[in-house]
Amino acid sequence: MTIFVFTTAFLISFIMTPMMIRLGLKLGISDKPNGRRQHQTITSRFGGIAIFSGFVGTCILIFILNPPPANSLESQLLKGVIVGAVFVFCYGLLDDFFDLSPKPQFVAQFITACIAIYFSIFIEIVTLPFIGETTFQWFISYPLTIFWVMGMLNTVNFLDGLDGLAAGVATIAVLLFAWHAYSLGQMQVYLFPLALAGACLGFLPFNFYPAKIFMGSTGSLTLGWALASLSILAPAKVATALLVLGIPIIDVAWLMMWRWYKLGSPMVPGRDHLHFRLVDRGFNQRTIVYGYYLFCSIFGILALLMSSRVYKLMALIFLGLLTFVLVWILAKKDSGVRG
Repeated sequence: MTIFVFTTAFLISFIMTPMMIRLGLKLGISDKPNGRRQHQTITSRFGGIAIFSGFVGTCILIFILNPPPANSLESQLLKGVIVGAVFVFCYGLLDDFFDLSPKPQFVAQFITACIAIYFSIFIEIVTLPFIGETTFQWFISYPLTIFWVMGMLNTVNFLDGLDGLAAGVATIAVLLFAWHAYSLGQMQVYLFPLALAGACLGFLPFNFYPAKIFMGSTGSLTLGWALASLSILAPAKVATALLVLGIPIIDVAWLMMWRWYKLGSPMVPGRDHLHFRLVDRGFNQRTIVYGYYLFCSIFGILALLMSSRVYKLMALIFLGLLTFVLVWILAKKDSGVRG
C-alpha cells in the first residue's frame, strides 16, 4: 500500500502539472515578470491544482481501498483532512482568479480552523518539557488550534517565494510525519502525508528553478492546511513541525512585527522575507533553497530521534535564535520593506 499510495499521488501530480502550465497561460492565471519572484517569463500559477488532485485524489482512493473502521475517530479525522483540503482549495482558487483582499482571506482561514475543530482535529494533549503530558481544556485547545492552523496557512503562503522552496520543505515535513506515524502504528494516518509527499514530488520537477509553473494560492493553502492538520493527528508531530518549519515560522513572526512597526500593517506585500533578502544579497536561488532543505531535514530528524523533551526544546531555541539573528542582521541592512 505504501508504494501504491506514493506512486499514485506522484503520477497524478506529474501528469497534471504540464496540463496546468498550458491551462494557466490560456486562462491568464499567471504571473508576469518583474514581480517579487523576478522570473523571466509569464508563468502559470495553476500548479496547486495538480498538487491538490494528487493529494486528495489519492486520499479518497485510500478510503475506498483500505477504509478505516466505520464511525471511528480515525475515520472522522481523516475525513476532516479531506474536507478541509477541499475548502482551502476552493477559496485558494478564488484568490488565484480574483486576487482577494486580506479580509476575506482571513475569514476563510478562520473557517478552515473551525473545520478542523468540527472534525476533532485540535491540539488537546501535549507533552511539555519539565511538566510532562498535559491535557488542555477546550477554552485553551480551540484557540490554540485556530492559531496553529491560521499560522501554518500563512507560513506556507509566505514561504512560497522561491522556486521549489515551499513544495520541497513541505515534502520533507510530511515524509517525517509519515515516518513518525508509521512508527506509532498509525497504519491509516501515515498514508495521508505519504500521499502529499508524492503529490509534491510530482510537481517539483516543473517548479524547481527556473520554474515553469507556480503553485498559486491553491497550492500554498493546500500545503498549509495539510501540514497544520496532519501535524495534529499523532503525538509529538507538532514538535516535529515546529522544528522542520522553524525557520519559515520564525521568519513570518518576525516579518509580521517588522511590517507592523514600519508600515502599520503586517499584510503589506514586499521582498522582506528571509529568502528574498538572501537573494537580494547575491545568493543563488538554488543555494538558498538547498540551504532551507538541509536545515529543515536536520532539525526534523533530530525531532524524531531525540527522546528528551528538554533536548527538543533546546534545539528549537537554538534554531529560533539562529533565525532571529539572521533576519535581524539582514533587516538592519535594509532601509525597510520593499514592494
